[in-house]
Amino acid sequence: MMSATLIVRHTVADFAAWQKVYAEAGSIRAKYGCTGERVLQSPSDPNDVLATHEFPSVGQAEAFAGDPDLRTAMQRGGLVGAPRVEIFQGA
Repeated sequence: MMSATLIVRHTVADFAAWQKVYAEAGSIRAKYGCTGERVLQSPSDPNDVLATHEFPSVGQAEAFAGDPDLRTAMQRGGLVGAPRVEIFQGA
């Protein structure tokens, strides 16, 4: 079983408000076995956010991405437009 990295990039209305909801959503990440995460902001626009999440398998990353609770949290966090979500596996 290969590890997987889920990468999501999206624009948020207010990074501080989004970050609070992101922290609260830790239980959703844990439910799918997330082993690491990182949040980055664009230097030119702090509301342009890139987050990476490490999972033990592609299946767990896909299940996390498809969780309806995650979609709800993203909306509560003030997402602007649709997120770009990609999954890559370890080589």
